Amino acid sequence: MLTAFTAGLLLITVSELGDKTFFIAAILAMRHPRRLVFAGAIAALAAMTVLSVIIGQTAASLLPKVYIHYAAVALFFAFGVKLLYEASQMPAKADVCEEAEEAAAAVKEAELKMPPAGGKATGAAISLQSPQIAILLQSFLLTFLAEWGDRTQFATINLAAANNPLGVTVGAVLGHSICAAIAVVAGRSICGRISERTVTGIGGCLFLIFGAVALLEGVGG
Repeated sequence: MLTAFTAGLLLITVSELGDKTFFIAAILAMRHPRRLVFAGAIAALAAMTVLSVIIGQTAASLLPKVYIHYAAVALFFAFGVKLLYEASQMPAKADVCEEAEEAAAAVKEAELKMPPAGGKATGAAISLQSPQIAILLQSFLLTFLAEWGDRTQFATINLAAANNPLGVTVGAVLGHSICAAIAVVAGRSICGRISERTVTGIGGCLFLIFGAVALLEGVGG
């Protein structure tokens, strides 16, 4: 369980720092109360983590363990090589943070679709029109949709298929919580100081390390 917890914590923390969901939380926190943004983001990331772990465990129960093991190793190496290649194609110092731009566009699009503040609501819709609920829902939905299909989702599925599910879940949620906390507190200044190339490279190396460890441990590891 400790190995699964450590793997989930390290992999998610490194992968999510500077990711699209990171900047969504940072941008929302500039406009809305941080506690509401944080709560919505963590709820979404925790839900995605649990869903990913369930998918991973389901796959593990349906397929022979040896297939799951080598599939996990292959995916770790594939993600690692892909991230290292992407890092090699990035300039040493980017003028624009692409992830932040995508996050800003997603937030802007979502806000355009939201009903105007102070608008009248009737019946059951009244409870959903409160500013607090609206902010929580916006943070939850934007984060959940941005995380769906992201490499960290596949990494969590991969980890859960070959490791202790509780350890992976706790470690991944803690990793998400750390990144979300950094985003809502200091995300606005991160883009100009963090190197996307460095973070991507570290993430690639981490995937390769986990792949190598899994390969050396063997099917029964």
